[in-house]
Amino acid sequence: FLHKELAAGKRILVEGANALMLDIDFGTYPYVTSSNTGIGGVCTGLGIPPSKIGNVIGVAKAYTTRVGGGPFPSELTDAVGQKLRDVGAEYGVTTGRPRRCGWLDMVVLRYSNMVNGYTSINLTKLDVLDAFDEIRVAVSYAINGKEVTSFPADLDDLETATVKYVTLPGWKENISKCRSFDELPEKCQAYVRFIERGLGVPVKWIGVGAGREEMISL
Repeated sequence: FLHKELAAGKRILVEGANALMLDIDFGTYPYVTSSNTGIGGVCTGLGIPPSKIGNVIGVAKAYTTRVGGGPFPSELTDAVGQKLRDVGAEYGVTTGRPRRCGWLDMVVLRYSNMVNGYTSINLTKLDVLDAFDEIRVAVSYAINGKEVTSFPADLDDLETATVKYVTLPGWKENISKCRSFDELPEKCQAYVRFIERGLGVPVKWIGVGAGREEMISL
């Protein structure tokens, strides 16, 4: 069916169910799922040839979350992490299990982009950060005394990694009513641009609330 539609010139939207770090080949094995959750899953799971893949949209929260075990360098186990969890409603829909929360990890995001080749980013849940005085972003790790800017292949290294952060000022305003980038507070705009520069990929959509209409297109 898919090949017939492709041959007819139809466009196909494929949505990934899990993030790259749960990918059986490129994730934090053994803390992964049983399939390819990255862009390769389009080929291995659906039989679509690589030459037919067009735009690749990376969907990323404005902070980092993880379900279940496994290394999580930027995890916050304090009141800040709990605040992210509560404001962001980071609880499993079916099980109610709390998700682990932390600051945005650019090391992980860059690795995800390296594997998936994003052409644009959909930055979600930016409004969750509205109430924070300052916002930290993980930009590199220190492993065995050496700064590492790329994601380590050895899980033991990742378990012992310490994180280097950049601290940005919070905007302390409700952005849920914003419908254009220019309407966002300047400090909020600066956070988005910081992510763009660190990733080298443009942010094309920004989620500012839970509603379908609470989305900014750039």
